[in-house]
Amino acid sequence: MAFLQRQVLKRIIEGAKRAHKLIYRSSFSTVSSASSSVADAPPQLPPFGYEPRPYAGPSADEVLEKRKKFLGPSLFYYYKKPLNIVEGKMQYLFDESGRRYLDAFAGIVTVSCGHCHPEILDAITEQSKLLQHATTIYLHHAIGDFAEALATKMPGNLEVVYFVNSGTEANELAMLMARLYSRNLGMIALRNAYHGGSSSTIGLTALNTWKYSIPQGEIHHVVNPDPYRGTFGSDATRYAKDLQDHIDFGTSGKVAGFIAETIQGVGGAVELAPGYLKRVYDIVRKAGGVCIADEVQTGFGRTGSHYWGFQTQGVIPDIVTMAKGIGNGLPLGAVVTTPEIANVMSQKIQFNTFGGNPVCSAGGHAVLRVLDKEKRQAHSAAVGSHLLERLRALQERHDIIGDVRGRGLMVGVELVTDRKEKTAAKAEAAVLFEKLRELGVLVGKGGLHGNVFRIKPPMCFTKDDADFLVDALDYAMTKL
Repeated sequence: MAFLQRQVLKRIIEGAKRAHKLIYRSSFSTVSSASSSVADAPPQLPPFGYEPRPYAGPSADEVLEKRKKFLGPSLFYYYKKPLNIVEGKMQYLFDESGRRYLDAFAGIVTVSCGHCHPEILDAITEQSKLLQHATTIYLHHAIGDFAEALATKMPGNLEVVYFVNSGTEANELAMLMARLYSRNLGMIALRNAYHGGSSSTIGLTALNTWKYSIPQGEIHHVVNPDPYRGTFGSDATRYAKDLQDHIDFGTSGKVAGFIAETIQGVGGAVELAPGYLKRVYDIVRKAGGVCIADEVQTGFGRTGSHYWGFQTQGVIPDIVTMAKGIGNGLPLGAVVTTPEIANVMSQKIQFNTFGGNPVCSAGGHAVLRVLDKEKRQAHSAAVGSHLLERLRALQERHDIIGDVRGRGLMVGVELVTDRKEKTAAKAEAAVLFEKLRELGVLVGKGGLHGNVFRIKPPMCFTKDDADFLVDALDYAMTKL
């Protein structure tokens, strides 16, 4: 009899557990219709009224074979079977078969307004019909008009613009300015940072996967103020003291400058501890250095709350670098600084053959107009808040999600095998990465171990897109 009673009691408990799970899933779905529990059928892309052109070009295998033969072996590609992307429209990409994908990585945080945005294409096309290239040895209105429009977006006395072709070039020029202006050599950057891959900026970068064994040149990396993995959590004061200690014990007491991303991109969407930049900028300026904000990924309203990432920390830099989103895919970058700092460049000839060429200037100026006209900063704030809310709800359901972080449409999801130890889920991330592609979602990877999903789509990304992305992630994780 006792045995039967135990068996009955066991079945009652098991039934209660199953009922609890069903009730939980039901209650979760009532919070938002988009947050329904994972069904057997995979989620479907939101409707999109656009048909790609029929593709008659070379196949993915043919493209890959030619790439391997004629391009450098250091180039890498995503996915076991790389995608042959042949067309793009706003927040979507299309492969050779015409299949549509949600682009949640925006060409590595580069497509700000949307793929092939008609107003930007019109500006580029019309300028190309008149004049493609002349350089700044002659006058042309496009570069001045663009510089003026960009300067109006800057706070303080940041009003002198230098145009270049990439973020790496921008950071290299900014470092040169800092050293000339301060008359010092030592630069300070953060661990886990990425500032470029040239022989100079590779020294500023602090991820071993991106660094070659070459002289780094008077550059030191201080402790990263990472609230999730950092030594001091979110304590900005202690991180700032580490930088002060470096100046006191590792330099002559004088430095050339300090550079940081407000939200580290390649490093895995790591937002710096609140208040860190304000403390550090004061320390660096007292040591004779200038403060550089790397806005290559965070600029132009992507964070939602502010137009520039550095504004989230309540500071005004001495030099700001930018690229990627400034051109919506054009090879375009810029450095903006004060007249006083810019004046040091007049000691010698400073020239960039393609920087600010008429076509890129016309396109870049159109990007600024579109971002304002379509209110993309406010849109990024609204959609980003919805996305983060849904991802944090997903974190409650899946232990593999160690951290959800970011602002606006610059978001990171860090995967771990153990939440307490924060062990990077490298293998699991790789499997999920492939599964998301199969479901029609393209995200990026970041962090030293590649265990952070980088969600940084074009800023025309919608709430329906966000729901589909989270549902796809939920589906993939449930099947893991």
